[in-house]
Amino acid sequence: MATRPTDPALLHYRSGAFYVARADQVPGSTPVRDVLQGLMALADEPIAGGRHKVFGHPNLGVIPQTSTIASHLPRAVGLALALHRAYRLGVDCPWPRDAVVVCSFGDASVNHSTAAGAINTALNAAFRGLPVPVLLVCEDNGWGISVPTPPGWVAAAYGSRPGLDYVAADGSDPVAAWTAVTEAADRVRATRRPVFLHLRTVRFLGHAGSDAEVAYRRAREIEADYDRDPLLATARVLVDAGVEPAGIVASYEAIRREVDVETERLRDAPRLRDAAEVMAPLTLRSEPVGDRPSDGVGADPMTLAESINATLDQILSLDQRVIVFGEDVGVKGGVYGVTGGLARRHGAARVFDTVLDEQSILGLGLGAGLAGLVPVPEIQYLAYLHNAEDQLRGEGATLPFFSRGAFRNPMVVRVAGLAYQKGFGGHFHNDNAVAVLRDIPGLVVACPARADDAAALLRSCVAAAATDGALSVFLEPIALYHRRDLYADGDGEWLAADCGEHVPIGTARTYPVDDPQLTMITFGNGVVMSLRVARRLAEVGITAEVVDLRWLAPLPMADVLAAVRRSGRALVVDETRRTGGVGEGVVTGLVEAGFKGPILRVASEDSFIPLGPAAAHVLLSEEEIEKSARELAGAPFLGGPRGSSPLIKGEERP
Repeated sequence: MATRPTDPALLHYRSGAFYVARADQVPGSTPVRDVLQGLMALADEPIAGGRHKVFGHPNLGVIPQTSTIASHLPRAVGLALALHRAYRLGVDCPWPRDAVVVCSFGDASVNHSTAAGAINTALNAAFRGLPVPVLLVCEDNGWGISVPTPPGWVAAAYGSRPGLDYVAADGSDPVAAWTAVTEAADRVRATRRPVFLHLRTVRFLGHAGSDAEVAYRRAREIEADYDRDPLLATARVLVDAGVEPAGIVASYEAIRREVDVETERLRDAPRLRDAAEVMAPLTLRSEPVGDRPSDGVGADPMTLAESINATLDQILSLDQRVIVFGEDVGVKGGVYGVTGGLARRHGAARVFDTVLDEQSILGLGLGAGLAGLVPVPEIQYLAYLHNAEDQLRGEGATLPFFSRGAFRNPMVVRVAGLAYQKGFGGHFHNDNAVAVLRDIPGLVVACPARADDAAALLRSCVAAAATDGALSVFLEPIALYHRRDLYADGDGEWLAADCGEHVPIGTARTYPVDDPQLTMITFGNGVVMSLRVARRLAEVGITAEVVDLRWLAPLPMADVLAAVRRSGRALVVDETRRTGGVGEGVVTGLVEAGFKGPILRVASEDSFIPLGPAAAHVLLSEEEIEKSARELAGAPFLGGPRGSSPLIKGEERP
C-alpha cells in the first residue's frame, strides 16, 4: 500500500478494494467478514453495528462516511488542515505528524458544490502557505448512475488547477497505476500539499442492484469494459512474470470460497433488537463537567455579547484544545464584536478567519475534532447555515451513529440568529427557522437569553464536546446581544454576572412567582417579552411564571411540566414560525405527558421576515402575548380542580 494504517482514510461507498488492502496491513483484520456483516446489517459489524453498510474501522484508520455525495470532502480537508495545527498547539493528536489524509470519491461527485467548495478551501489554504496533506482520490468509472461523465472532463476540471498537483492513472494498467499511486501519496507526505489522484476504472453490473444498465448503455459498450477489467489486467501481469495461470485461478477461487463460507457462517448472526439498541450511539455518555474559571467570575454585570466573549476567553485560557474560527471572527472580532480581542490574546493559531463558505467552515470543525481539537466555529447568521446543514445532519450527527461511538464530532457551532434586530434586518439577518436543527438526532441546541445563562450554557456545550464528543449548536439571539434594559430605559435589569457554573443539558430556568395563575414557556427574545408582559399582568392581579427553555434540543420537558402543574395553565410563547416552530414540540410534550390544563400557543407567522417596520406584521408581539395570557388566566377549569381539565385552547389570532 502507498498509504499507512495511520493515515486517516475517508472512503466513499465504492472503495472496498482500499478497505481490504488497508486491512491486509493490520494483522488480525477480517475484511471479508467486516464487509459481509455490513451488507447483512449484523449487530456485530465492527463499525456501524448493523446501522448502515459503510467502510470503516477504528483499528484501520478508516473513518466511516455516509452515502451523501461528496459530503465527506469538507471534513477531509478540515482534518488535513488540523493535523499541523494540533501539533503546533501541543495537543494530543491521534494521527502521526506526517500523516496523509486519504479521501476517495467518484467522478460524478466532482461536480457537486460540496466537493468544489472543499477543494477550493484546500487550495486557498495551500496558497496561503498552510500545510494541507490531503490525497484526493477520484475513482472515475465514467458514470453517475445513468449519466455519463464526458470523456476528459475530470482532467479538464482538475488537471491544471493552480496549487493542485494532478496525477492520473488507469486501473486497467496495474503496474503503471501502482507507480502513479505511490508517487501521489509520497508527494503529499513530502510536500504537505493537496494532490488530486485521478484513477480511471470501470463499473460492472450497474450502479446498484436495482439499476439495469442495459436500459441506457449499448451492449457493445458494456462488453468493451470487460477488456479493461483490472482483475484480468493484474492476471496478465502475473502471467507475464511467470506465474502459472492455474495458480492465479486457484487463488481467485479460494477467495470465492472464503466469501461463501463466511456468508454461511453469518447467516444466523444477531441483528439490532430494538429501538434502544439502534439509538444507543446518540445518547450522551456522561453529564459533562469541564474546568471552571478561577477568576473573572462574579464581576460586573454584562450584556449577552460581553458574556459570550468573556466565556470564550476563559475557555480558551483553560483548554489548549479549543479553537475559535469563522468569517470575520479574527482581527475584526465578529460583525457584532462578540469575538473581539480573542485573536490578540490567544493568537492566530487558535482564533482565526476562514473562507466565506459555510460548508467548509463546518467541515473544518468536523475535521479538527478528529485531530484532537475542540472546535468552536461561528456561522455568521442563521440564514447562512441552511446551505450547509448537511454537514451537521449527514456528516456530524451520523458519525457516532454509524461508528458506534468509535468516532465522534466534538464541536460547538455558534450561530447568530432569530429576529427582532432593529436597523439592520431583512430575511438574511433576521431568521427564525430552527426546525431543521431540532430535527437532527443527537444534536444539542442551546439558546441563551441573558448573560449569566449564556456563560453557563456555553461552558456546558464545550465541556460536552471535550468530554463526550457532543455536537452542539449555540444559537445566539442577535437582538439581545447588546440589550441592557428590561422594563424601562436605563434600568440595566437585563445585565447579569457570570456565576462560573455549568447548566445540565436539557434543564430550564424558571422566573418564579408566588401562587402562579399561568405559566409562560418561552426562549430567546420571548423571555424578555414574557417577563415584560408578566409585570403588566401583575399590575392587574394576574400572577404569571416564566420558564426559559434554554435548550431547544433536548427540550427540558421535566422542568416545563413541573412549572405548568404549579399553575394549571400553559401559554407557549414561540418566536419561531407557527409551523415547525419550537412551540409545537412543547405542546406535544405537554399533551403526551398527560397535562390536562388549558394550553394556548402564540407564535410568529409562517413567513420570511421582511425589511423594516413590515417585520412587525409577521413576528410575535408583546401585545399578542398579553392578550392570550389574559384570556388564559380567565379560562374556566372544567371537570375538577386546577390542572385536571382536558381543554386545549386553539391558536387562532384575533
